[in-house]
Amino acid sequence: MEPLVPIIIAAVVMVFLVMSTVRVVPQARRYNVERFGRFRTTLQPGLNFIIPLADRINTRLDIREQVFSSRPQPVITEDNLVVNIDTVLYYQITDPRAAAYEVADYLQAIDQLTITTLRNVIGSMDLERTLTSREEINAQLRNVLDDATGKWGIRVNRVEIKAIDPPGSIKEAMEKQMRAERDKRAAILHAEGERQAKILTAEGTQQQKILEAKGDQQAAILRSDGEAKAVERVFQAVHRNNADPKVLAYKYLETLPHLADGENNTFWVIPGELTQAVRTVTEAFGDYSRMGAPKGAAGSDSGAAGPEGERAGTPELAEADTLSLDPATAADEVARLAEAAVRDAKAEAAAAEGAVKGKAPVQEEEGSS
Repeated sequence: MEPLVPIIIAAVVMVFLVMSTVRVVPQARRYNVERFGRFRTTLQPGLNFIIPLADRINTRLDIREQVFSSRPQPVITEDNLVVNIDTVLYYQITDPRAAAYEVADYLQAIDQLTITTLRNVIGSMDLERTLTSREEINAQLRNVLDDATGKWGIRVNRVEIKAIDPPGSIKEAMEKQMRAERDKRAAILHAEGERQAKILTAEGTQQQKILEAKGDQQAAILRSDGEAKAVERVFQAVHRNNADPKVLAYKYLETLPHLADGENNTFWVIPGELTQAVRTVTEAFGDYSRMGAPKGAAGSDSGAAGPEGERAGTPELAEADTLSLDPATAADEVARLAEAAVRDAKAEAAAAEGAVKGKAPVQEEEGSS
């Protein structure tokens, strides 16, 4: 039993030595090894061997990119306003030996350097520029920190300003200013909208009037063309049928009463051609009586057929005579005159026809003898 004790002790010592010699370093980690208190090497990820009792691991560092958020720091701007600024720092260890031996606490060093640099940068800006120049502030902070932390084995990748908190009174004033700006923009947009609406309405009204005018023009043209074609057809029909001017004069007399139709007619002028038309109708029947009447009959009726009789039996109006009567009375007066003229002409024609019939047997007897 006694010989086994030294063997067991030796085995334990060997296991301890092996465990002290072998070191396994994880990925993205770096171990700084010191031999008798002096830096010897930096262990890389994987299986590493060291000398027990002589070598020891001093620092274990993570070389991945890390995030450091600082506490809000009061900073005075150029216009003497105190604002609290909170920053976020993204850094990465590039040299484990420098990070362990060049600076005692690299996080505290970076934090203090960030605060001092931030105060220098913000101190040269007013509040308005501070709130609108975050990219510029971030760039200046990154340049200063990168230059300062390079010898510490640390690379600053990004510096971001997380929040800028001005005083309460400044916030209230800024809110009022922003509200006034929004109200101003709203009023401008409303005015622009009304202006555009009025312009569009005016353009629409103008376009409507133009289209209506074009429509009225086309309608007037079509109406005039229709009336022209109607008059042309009537004219062709009259000339094709070779109408007697006496018939046209009679139709003219029939059309005169219709000139007074309409509610708005308050003044009516009787044209001078009315006398000529009445005379034409009278001569139409007078010519028929004179065609077959003998000289004696003609002589006997000379008083009625002569100029004096024509003036006595035919109501004649002076040319361009103007009646200051209302339209209905004027129409009735013209109709009465036309009827009287036609009636006298018919009477003369009947008298002439009776005279012709009474004289016809005498003419036959003379011819037989």
